[in-house]
Amino acid sequence: MQGTVVLEKIKNILMPNSSNLRFEIKDIVINQSNAYISFKNGSIIKVVSGNDNARSNRANIVIIDEFRLVDKTIIDKVLRKFNTAPRQPKYLEKPEYKHLAERNKEIYLSSAWYKSHWSYEKVKAYCAALLDDTKKYFVCGLPYELSIKEGLLSAEQVADEMTEDDFSEISWSMEMSCLWFGESESAFFTYEDLSLARKIRLPAYRPSTYDLINDKQFKYAHKSPKNIRILVADIAVMGGQKNDATAIFVLELSHIDDYQYRRSEIFADTIEGGHTETQSVYIRKLYKEFECDYIVLDTLGVGISIYDNLAKDLTDPETGIIYPALSCMNDEEMALRCKGVNAPKVIYSVKATANFNSECALLLRDCLKRGKTRLLINETDAEEVLEGYKFYKNLDQTDKVNILMPYIHTTLLIQEMVNLEYEVKNGVIRLKEKASNRKDRYSSLSYGNYFATVLERKLNKPKPKLDSASSLFEFRKPKIRSV
Repeated sequence: MQGTVVLEKIKNILMPNSSNLRFEIKDIVINQSNAYISFKNGSIIKVVSGNDNARSNRANIVIIDEFRLVDKTIIDKVLRKFNTAPRQPKYLEKPEYKHLAERNKEIYLSSAWYKSHWSYEKVKAYCAALLDDTKKYFVCGLPYELSIKEGLLSAEQVADEMTEDDFSEISWSMEMSCLWFGESESAFFTYEDLSLARKIRLPAYRPSTYDLINDKQFKYAHKSPKNIRILVADIAVMGGQKNDATAIFVLELSHIDDYQYRRSEIFADTIEGGHTETQSVYIRKLYKEFECDYIVLDTLGVGISIYDNLAKDLTDPETGIIYPALSCMNDEEMALRCKGVNAPKVIYSVKATANFNSECALLLRDCLKRGKTRLLINETDAEEVLEGYKFYKNLDQTDKVNILMPYIHTTLLIQEMVNLEYEVKNGVIRLKEKASNRKDRYSSLSYGNYFATVLERKLNKPKPKLDSASSLFEFRKPKIRSV
């Protein structure tokens, strides 16, 4: 909890350097169930969770840290209600000091975020109120340049970070430059639709991850016999200056009804600059480890090399395990390239054309709007979920980041998608990324979503409604007798 970190800074950084502060503090309690600092004058700094359980607390100053992550309903109906009666110090009883009564205060802290989020409207409201001399509002941004000027951040470190291959200009502008990001008028996907799709609380991890964690309550979820798992890979072998990466998703399809599947993202990863054989082994491993039923593979360009490796018996050089060949299910010429005898036809080959990409884009946007495609929750919410498991608290920071990577990849996916612009030519939609931005993750997800639609078309269609006499009765042709 971020508020607890503030108390720890007071205790561990400010108090040792200030005898006056130490003299004024009466008690400090910081644990999982309670966190506060009480002062000898009766004041108290108390940390509460930003949820419905915080009701009944009272305050004169409410500070909501990372307020964009708190539900607006909770802020309006719970947290703001902490401020009731203003402070009543004894000096107000004297007529000459009565005009010095202090108002209760609300302080909102956060990094910038997307313009479609309610927090942006809150900032705009404060800006408008700031310009009104009859009101007492204030709003400001403190960008990274200020931290450099004050010696809190290294300019050299910032420069290095900005030149890294995976540097995200959007994330940086929001987190470090106090700039709110919004999709342009020509954006095809909206942040609101993508944010609402983030419903999946826990991903699936590789078996080796669970072995490392060794927590009985945190186990690999085997695939239900009723569900279908799809591994999707958009292939690239050149990272770095080429600004490209292989993007991998595992989607689990579950029945919404007799003729529709819900697509749930349960795993996400990327590979940069990997050799085709290395990538092939990794994809084949994931296919087996996640009990997948199909592989959707980009087989244009370098992707054909990955397919050729999968279409023959493949040996893992590290373990010596031999993975049997897999064949193509939708392209006879590709199937003929398979070297395995009676290899199962489970690879769906994608050779994307302009029309195919257009249909993928439309299908994905439609499925997102209808709630059929669901993504992993954001990494901040994920940490709250993971904190409920004992193993997570004992991990070092590096291992925690590894556990959070599927969520982080999903955030990067969303940044890719809201940054895609589109144009329509002859009824065909063409999506394009800006400047040095990527769309590998988007392409991979869109291919998987498309293939889920292919499988949907094989399901039982709904029976037509009986809405006419012809559908209720059958009439037999009369027999005509000759006299």
